[in-house]
Amino acid sequence: MLEQMGKAAKAASWALAQLSGKQKNQALTRIANLLEQNSAPILAANELDIAKAREQGTSEAMLDRLLLTQARLESIAADVRKVCQLADPVGEVIDGGVLESGLRLERRRVPLGVVGVIYEARPNVTVDVASLCLKTGNAVILRGGKETHNTNVAMVRVIQQALSECGLPQAAIQAIDNPDRALVNELLKMDRYVDILIPRGGAGLHRLCREQSTIPVITGGIGVCHIFVDETADLHKTLPVIRNAKVQRPSVCNAVETLLVHEKVAAEFLPLLSDHMAADNVTLHADPAALALLKNGPAKTEAVTEAQLSDEWLSLDLNVVIVKDIDGAIEHIRHYGTQHSESILTQSMSQADYFVSNIDSSAVYVNASTRFTDGGQFGLGAEVAVSTQKLHARGPMGLAALTTYKWIGVGDHTIRS
Repeated sequence: MLEQMGKAAKAASWALAQLSGKQKNQALTRIANLLEQNSAPILAANELDIAKAREQGTSEAMLDRLLLTQARLESIAADVRKVCQLADPVGEVIDGGVLESGLRLERRRVPLGVVGVIYEARPNVTVDVASLCLKTGNAVILRGGKETHNTNVAMVRVIQQALSECGLPQAAIQAIDNPDRALVNELLKMDRYVDILIPRGGAGLHRLCREQSTIPVITGGIGVCHIFVDETADLHKTLPVIRNAKVQRPSVCNAVETLLVHEKVAAEFLPLLSDHMAADNVTLHADPAALALLKNGPAKTEAVTEAQLSDEWLSLDLNVVIVKDIDGAIEHIRHYGTQHSESILTQSMSQADYFVSNIDSSAVYVNASTRFTDGGQFGLGAEVAVSTQKLHARGPMGLAALTTYKWIGVGDHTIRS
């Protein structure tokens, strides 16, 4: 089955690479319209997935990732339309010039070819990836988790209908609808057809892909994100930022998981934090020094474990650690972080510059929430993933990250001397 999908995707990729921006935007507009027109069957399919997930005892955080509502579906369709408005990177000349030999040389953006994406309980990923790949002339093979099986089938059916109505090959957007995990291992070996692989899920999935794939893998999306409250921070202004980073949508990878607090402000700040977090039922998992300052506050508190510092909560839980100084915060982030998103809350520009220079994450913020690490917020349109590696893309992966380039040389019967 996958062999046939791979062959069809490769053939579709050649056709997509020749499309004009206008043709691609027409198809994207049709996808957005059909998603809205078919909201009833898509939401009904999602209800089946939600019901089955509840029966299996799925956590509330995962249920939130899985859930589609009318508002969320309309937002997904709106994101597709936003992609239409973005400049098409394919064909862009990155740089070039005339060599001493007379050869005119340029570096031009071209599609990657066929993109494979493996993801878990996030049905919006199906449309986000499909729209970005279509805009950049790439075919895509999707493998969603079993949790989103019915939702993904319904969405891909609508997307393929739109492609067909626009005269484009349905194989441009395909999904592996068999939940057999053996097919994931088979997909990892399809280097003959798939040009790049993007896993979106937990640490186990990323490790499997790195170890078993014969296809280049872009890893990321695991967000053990930190916020450091510096000794100079305006403590009252920090609280809304921390709340936004933790509470707005705790189940996403750019939500803050660990709060680092300078020891000089801990005694004053942590009682304020407890009051603020209690209102949203956030449980604080604190180190011994922080626990002593939090235990009499209204927020629920527990002792933090080593394992909790190294993993995502994806829920209304927040680690709290007191550090000696900014170097202690940096050392903690280097040890426990996943190079996703970190932030410093400070009134000292020298401290801010020092933090930014010494943190090696894909996104670093000064006096801002980590929740901004997102393709839409960065003006890139819907993202295909957040890469925490350094090659070939880093941070939210928008359109340009789904292209590569070729060198094109034009001469006048030019030969090398």
